[in-house]
Amino acid sequence: MATVEIQTAGHVVLYNIAWSTYEAIVADNGNPGTRFTYDRGTLEIMSPSKEHERLKKLIGRMIEALTEELEIPIQSVGSTTWKNALREQGIEADECYYVANESRVRGSREVDLSVDPPPDLAIEVEITGSWIDKLPIYAGLGVPEVWRYDGKALRVEVLQADATYAGQTQSRAFPFLPLADIPRFLDQRDATDETTWIRSFREWVRRVHGGPGG
Repeated sequence: MATVEIQTAGHVVLYNIAWSTYEAIVADNGNPGTRFTYDRGTLEIMSPSKEHERLKKLIGRMIEALTEELEIPIQSVGSTTWKNALREQGIEADECYYVANESRVRGSREVDLSVDPPPDLAIEVEITGSWIDKLPIYAGLGVPEVWRYDGKALRVEVLQADATYAGQTQSRAFPFLPLADIPRFLDQRDATDETTWIRSFREWVRRVHGGPGG
């Protein structure tokens, strides 16, 4: 029998939910902004706040601007639902990207994780708490790298050989990137409009890396 725990407004946790029920809920969802995380019977449903959505969008814009300026091929797959039926786990990142494996999924309308690689990078904005530990789900999917931003600090988790994540000072997807500058730019998000803000980030990329090839 399913039980319900309401954590906060817009944040509900359901227990004893069958995998088939989770799949049906996700398929019938009419609100693309809602996030679902499922881990072996526990389903967390979140309706992100405006600040959450803004932060995930700004981080996404930074990644996209960076890769445009340096001519790094990527594929953006947003908040795609990723499932592992054997482990009965499912997750939707705030943003995710193919970088090293971009060419392997180029042209694909859908990704089948039984034959296709998982995204190379997932973004998680963690300004509100999550009941489910998401890292084991990402590990089960084989996602090589997860960025976690709590509104102040950026933590980069890289998948290890033992299927756990370890915090790193260097990104696997973008090893040349000074990670400390990501929070610095995000801290400046209210100082001006977003167009001016992302333009300043692009100028920083050009100044630091000197265009394509670094």
